[in-house]
Amino acid sequence: MMRLAKEVLETLFPQNLTCELCGKEVFKGEKLCQDCVRRVTFNDKNTCSVCGRMTQTDGVCLECKKYAPAYDRAVSAIVYDDGGLQLILKFKNGGAYLKEYFADLLAEKCACLGADMICYIPMTARAVRARGYNQAELLARALAERLNLPVLGQALKKTRETEEQKSLTRAERHNNLKGCFSADRNTVSGRKVLLVDDVMTTGATLEEASVRLKKKGAKAVFAATAASVKFKGDI
Repeated sequence: MMRLAKEVLETLFPQNLTCELCGKEVFKGEKLCQDCVRRVTFNDKNTCSVCGRMTQTDGVCLECKKYAPAYDRAVSAIVYDDGGLQLILKFKNGGAYLKEYFADLLAEKCACLGADMICYIPMTARAVRARGYNQAELLARALAERLNLPVLGQALKKTRETEEQKSLTRAERHNNLKGCFSADRNTVSGRKVLLVDDVMTTGATLEEASVRLKKKGAKAVFAATAASVKFKGDI
């Protein structure tokens, strides 16, 4: 009932009357004005064929060659900088409706992966209460509508609170997340899983979740994020 009420409100009071970044009026239903669209870098050119992050040339990036990820392949819609970073912050802090925009950008990329179910990076109940929603779940459900795939929320659970990742080093991020997820064997065994999150930075969150899913028998794990950092070549 609450979801239906939200959909009615979004229909009556659409969120696309102004640019999502500068607030300038737009007229054709676009999310960004002509000036701000140039501030967002879309991941539609050279990307790593494994982690999906923007690179200078196509192929496998040096980081994936050195630290082969547990997931089989990842894709993302935009680069996590400048306008892209602002869009993600808005998505996480009240702009839940942006799930539709990101799902539109990701749908074609995800359709090529061959997944047969979708799950998402979970949050603890306390974290969901604090934010009001899990943005990864919202994006997963919006993608599911476009891909005609089931969302199985029970596939992953977060078993404990973790520190904020942004101030931690690569090694600290992996240690911080170690063992914080549990996967349900009955849900994922033998399945090709599309794992959804909002952002990929070091990839530590997706890595830990993918490890848990595969240990419980997932046949393949693909990752999809609204944004990812650009590979800068320093590992």
